[in-house]
Amino acid sequence: MTVALMWEARAAEGRADELLAWARAQARTLPAPPVRRETLRAPGDRVLVITWWDAEFDAELPELPEPDAELVARAVHRWRFEVVGE
Repeated sequence: MTVALMWEARAAEGRADELLAWARAQARTLPAPPVRRETLRAPGDRVLVITWWDAEFDAELPELPEPDAELVARAVHRWRFEVVGE
């Protein structure tokens, strides 16, 4: 089974580039490498990191931590999805 973990945060005013750099660095240093990883940005100074894992849905998997409170405008959102065939 493949599980996708999504981590999404909104940067504090004027700190979007800093949050993006922080998220990229954190994603590169996870304690175990995912099968795949993507980092994206969106309007509203949002940063999204998706990691794919060959694991059961409820497996304990490494996730990005919470950034410093000064770097974000709100709490991080996290979702877990199971990949399904077409």
